[in-house]
Amino acid sequence: MSSNPNDPAPYGQAYAQNAPVQGPAKTNTLAIVALILGIVVAPGGIICGIISLKQIARTGEAGRGMAKAGLIIGIILTVLWILYVVFAIIVAVAMVNSGTQLDTGSM
Repeated sequence: MSSNPNDPAPYGQAYAQNAPVQGPAKTNTLAIVALILGIVVAPGGIICGIISLKQIARTGEAGRGMAKAGLIIGIILTVLWILYVVFAIIVAVAMVNSGTQLDTGSM
C-alpha cells in the first residue's frame, strides 16, 4: 500500500473523506450594539444586553461576552449616574437651606 495521498484507493477501500469546514460562529449584532451603548448610553446597553443574551441562548450565536459586558457596564454607569444626580440634588438643597447667597458685589 502506497503512502502517497494522490494514489487511488485500493479496490474495496473507500477514499478518505474530509470533514466539512465550518467558519466561526456568527456574532450576534445586538451584542455588539449592547457593548457600544453600555459605554455611550448606559440604559440602552442594559436593554440591548438583556435582549441579546436571550437571542444568543436561543440561536447559539457568538457574542455572549460582549452582551454581558454591555449589560454590566450599562448597569454600573447607570448606578453611578443616579448617585451623581442624587448627590447634586442633596448639595443644592443643602445650599438653599443654609442661606448661602452669592455676593453680587454691591458697591
